[in-house]
Amino acid sequence: MTFCVGAFANASTLELSSAPQDAQVHDINAQEHHVVPMPPAPEPTLARAGEIVQPLPEADSAALQFASLSDAVAAQGHPDNEDADSELHCLAVGVYYEAKSEPLAGQLAVAEVILNRSNSGRFASSTCGVLTQPGQFSFVRGGKIPTPPANAQWRKAMAVAQVARKDLWESPAENALYFHARYVSPGWKRPRVATVGNHVFYR
Repeated sequence: MTFCVGAFANASTLELSSAPQDAQVHDINAQEHHVVPMPPAPEPTLARAGEIVQPLPEADSAALQFASLSDAVAAQGHPDNEDADSELHCLAVGVYYEAKSEPLAGQLAVAEVILNRSNSGRFASSTCGVLTQPGQFSFVRGGKIPTPPANAQWRKAMAVAQVARKDLWESPAENALYFHARYVSPGWKRPRVATVGNHVFYR
């Protein structure tokens, strides 16, 4: 309740009505008090080691927001080969053998091509099937997917694969289905989508 100092100072000069003083006090304090409960605090979501972020609004809950692709990659865990599902493993293998020395944007673009192919209806319907289609990826020989070494580049490829599959960062080669190294010229008549690092991407 807020009190006005001036009112107390001039109280002796105020003319009171004939109503009893208790009735006036009762009338002044007759208002109802409503308690509005505090909304529950949102549960924090662990984005990466040492950093806590609040969950996004429901519309954006499918993906965390990151300041950069590097942040999105750094926030991913690294499952062991045994713990990663086969589709994620195959996607990471494709990133590793096709783009391990490329910048992160180039690695993400390669991952996007593999995912786009698996969803296009024009190639195999799985990432492993996309890799093992005859004549598509030179690192696959005899239909067998090689096992990458357990090094830093493999861990990064696995993280990029997770970012791509979770759609946590927009690919610079969105909707691309094909790519080749910049030093070759296959003479494709396909629409060019982007050039990222050492690769040119096409629809």
